[in-house]
Amino acid sequence: MASEQLVVFQLGSEEYAVSISQVKEIIRYGGATKLPNTPEHMEGIINLRGKVIPVVDLAKRFGLARARQGDAQALIVEAAGREVGMVVDEVSEVLRLEDSAIEPAQTVTHAGEFLRGIGKVGDRLLIILDLDKLFSEEEHGAMRAAV
Repeated sequence: MASEQLVVFQLGSEEYAVSISQVKEIIRYGGATKLPNTPEHMEGIINLRGKVIPVVDLAKRFGLARARQGDAQALIVEAAGREVGMVVDEVSEVLRLEDSAIEPAQTVTHAGEFLRGIGKVGDRLLIILDLDKLFSEEEHGAMRAAV
């Protein structure tokens, strides 16, 4: 039976997950350099070991309230061929989930094509994101302009 490793993180009271194959690293987030004329959820840019990386606040992107204001973390991920930082409240775990425990997103919601599925882990539900579809062309344009 096929399975997949996922990085699980929290935004507010909800749990989200992304494929571990797209996660480059997890860092403590200390803020970004804000750029003018960018969408509100675009935090700005950071310098990560000499590389300029655009950073997006996922809670703002999804219209959610942040659970924590201080100790945020950022996932540095590969999304549609580009490295992007995603600010999250907390990265909680890495787990292996069987394909049979993932419900296709279209059967449960019409919230967006960036939802890949809903993972079932005991009584928990994980919202699994498709990072390649998470950002619109306009957002990719703002990220290209940022670096």
